[in-house]
Amino acid sequence: MEFRNLGRSGLKISAVTYGNWLTHGSQVENEVATRCVHAALDAGITTFDTADVYANTAAETVLGDALKGQRRESLEIMTKVYFPTGPGGPNDGGLSRKHVSESIDASLRRLRTDHVDVYQAHRFDDATPLEETMSAFAQAVRAGKVLYVGVSEWTAQQLRDGHALAEDLGIQLVSNQPQYSMLWRVIEDEVLPASRELGVGQVVWSPMAQGVLTGKYAPGQAPPEGSRATDTKGGADMIAQWMKDDVLTRVQALKPVAEDLGMTMAQMAIAWVLSHDEVSTAIVGASRPEQLAGSAQAAEMKIPEDALSRIDEVLEGVVTSDPSLTTSPSRR
Repeated sequence: MEFRNLGRSGLKISAVTYGNWLTHGSQVENEVATRCVHAALDAGITTFDTADVYANTAAETVLGDALKGQRRESLEIMTKVYFPTGPGGPNDGGLSRKHVSESIDASLRRLRTDHVDVYQAHRFDDATPLEETMSAFAQAVRAGKVLYVGVSEWTAQQLRDGHALAEDLGIQLVSNQPQYSMLWRVIEDEVLPASRELGVGQVVWSPMAQGVLTGKYAPGQAPPEGSRATDTKGGADMIAQWMKDDVLTRVQALKPVAEDLGMTMAQMAIAWVLSHDEVSTAIVGASRPEQLAGSAQAAEMKIPEDALSRIDEVLEGVVTSDPSLTTSPSRR
């Protein structure tokens, strides 16, 4: 496993992170989830990403239980706050001081730890002054509950504003967690240049475009039984944007590129995002333990420049790159 610094910080994280967004507490049974976490550890993955909103807090609980007995100092645990949890009351979401302060305590209980390595604002909150949000994060850092601060899906200007406030408060905003893949490149024009300037590392999610870049979905054919495209608990909705014949046809045309590189399609998708210097780690999920070994191996696989060019040529016309699609839901 390759280890990289998270942005300009001194924190080292595994180049592949295990995330439990659509799996723990939802798609897979707890016993299988625990086996997946242990398989990730066996594969050299030490970084784990979750959020309080995943399965309405259940995902954090499952992860905390699965990591019980592991040496805490050998792990990097990241979680997030913003989306509503609990019954959905007026203060059950957002980035107010009240919600951030209560949420970090609840997350620590569920994760069975006294601190998280990175606490992330899951989206930008336009209903709360940014000064209030960053002050609440700084309070959590000074209390020893949080070591580093990150964000998710913030625009370039929001990153600059948040980073400036963090510096004023004496804390480190070290990461941004955006969607990024061969098919979804909306961060390239604005967010990545700002991140380079600020020393903010990218913790990218969905490097396989919800599984489409594994090549398992063929144009004109029904999705495989048990795949994410057949999941009625949210998976099918998330993958719908890619389930178009023109996209699937182009993805199928990537198979010879992967074969020439000696990689699986999934490994090539992970290696592609990791080929960008701004990316600190790629988040992968799993519904079966055996999926983790191959994903972890991608951390040390390199894609040469000629193959990167071939990938761009194959996908020309189906890549989404509009920077305005980096957005957060309005709470006003």
